[in-house]
Amino acid sequence: MKKLTYAIILCSGLAFGQFFEKNKTFTKQDSLKGSDTQFRNFWDVKRYDLSVEPDFKSKSISGHNLITFTLTKDVIDPVFQIDLQQPMKADKVECSFPLKGDFKRDGDFIFISAKKSFKKGEKHTIDVTYSGNPVIAKRAPWDGGWVFTKDEKGNPWMSVADEGIGASVWLPTKDIWSDEPDEGITMKISTPQDLVGVGNGRLTEKKTENGKNTFTWEIKNPINAYSIIPNIGKYVNFKDSYMGEKGKLDLDYWVIDYNLDKAKKQFQQVQPMMKAFEYWFGPYPFYEDSYKLVESPYLGMEHQSNVAYGNGYENGYMGQDYSGTGVGLNWDYIIIHESGHEWFANNITAKDQADMWVHEGFTMYSEVLFTEHFMDKKSADIYAQGIQNGIQNDIPIIGKYGVRNEGSGDMYPKGASLLHTIRQVINNDEKFRQILRGLNKDFYHQTVTTQQVEKYISEKAGIDFSTVFDQYLRTVKVPVLEYSQKGNELKFKYSNTVQNLKLPVRIGDQTINPTAEWQTLKLKSSVPVEFNRNYYIMFKKV
Repeated sequence: MKKLTYAIILCSGLAFGQFFEKNKTFTKQDSLKGSDTQFRNFWDVKRYDLSVEPDFKSKSISGHNLITFTLTKDVIDPVFQIDLQQPMKADKVECSFPLKGDFKRDGDFIFISAKKSFKKGEKHTIDVTYSGNPVIAKRAPWDGGWVFTKDEKGNPWMSVADEGIGASVWLPTKDIWSDEPDEGITMKISTPQDLVGVGNGRLTEKKTENGKNTFTWEIKNPINAYSIIPNIGKYVNFKDSYMGEKGKLDLDYWVIDYNLDKAKKQFQQVQPMMKAFEYWFGPYPFYEDSYKLVESPYLGMEHQSNVAYGNGYENGYMGQDYSGTGVGLNWDYIIIHESGHEWFANNITAKDQADMWVHEGFTMYSEVLFTEHFMDKKSADIYAQGIQNGIQNDIPIIGKYGVRNEGSGDMYPKGASLLHTIRQVINNDEKFRQILRGLNKDFYHQTVTTQQVEKYISEKAGIDFSTVFDQYLRTVKVPVLEYSQKGNELKFKYSNTVQNLKLPVRIGDQTINPTAEWQTLKLKSSVPVEFNRNYYIMFKKV
């Protein structure tokens, strides 16, 4: 099978092109976007109550966002930063507290100066009315922005993809990953009377007035801002349910009307997917909000309880297999990958985009785990070894902190290969499974740092993986295990490693602990040694 090129296939929710800027010079604007600045670090978002009305003809949107928040410390006359990227405009700002004059606009930010002393724990609101012509995505989801297109029958079809560029490309928010609205959101989507608006969570109300529909959707759980997505089109709905670890989970599907029959067949993969992921990761994290697939005018994204699907109702990734092994043609890449993000990205969210490997490495590895549960372990190992071929080792996986910078796209295959390597070292699949389930339980609905994840895995495994994480996350070096064999005598050492790398390797029922110095081991036979290719290690016979 022809191997797909890495740049085409990889994506977060498959929005690869809007990420991974190399050799960028960072500015004050980048720090304002990516840091917990003095304008952000004293208040915690509790809820968004928003509305959005797109106009297909003018390619514009309008609405408002009522931001409810609490104060996390005492402050006097603070300045609040609200993010809203140009050319979108803030038409009006209303606050539940007195202001020093009007709000000020500076680039992609709105600054609101309060005239009040706040006490820790106080609850307040900022309501921003917005409008304008948002950035239009040139090739969603590989770049960020709105999509105004038509379906095959010429009906308007609208949505947005904004993980890399940020939700503030259209919506006034506190656009930083570390602060999610703890009490959820409501989103009202207004559409022409012949169209349907689909959002996150559950549909709580539909009204038709003055030739317009208004659909109200509600999320009860915390949600990352880039997952807050309206979809507008000629949608029809069908439903299913899954009896899972927390009882009945509602499965909700919204597809373009002429694709209903295709969807009913293809979306049958959701049941085995949910069974596999609940086995490996624990209960689906958002039972209260349901699970939803929504057909989108682009390939896909992991929007929480609103997963965007655009894979053409065929298996693989647009009919091909990223691993190059053929294994990935047994299931629909977008259903599996994007749904895996409900656990890693939506349940467990990185505080900073520099740690996005926590989303993508674990989620690409979810493809391996699904394959193992759906097919067999041999097929899963074949797939895992295949994805190693997509690793570029161009720059480290972890990016620069505080400036909305992601590391290398290697966070997908290399992150997955790191986890598969750790699994080989642990050599106890039940313990490994409990670590994955424990992550989703102990960090349930939380934002995390990579250090928290690294420490958790090492502690629960009872193995110090600190140098292994340093090797794979913070360098582009691939460990090389050099070896020679004479009869039953094996000589070996590591090269191209971080200092004092502790990465044991099993050879049959024996384990070696290579260092930078040559060591010798007596094997149990003179049969030429065969190394386990599930480790992401280069093996070099010398």
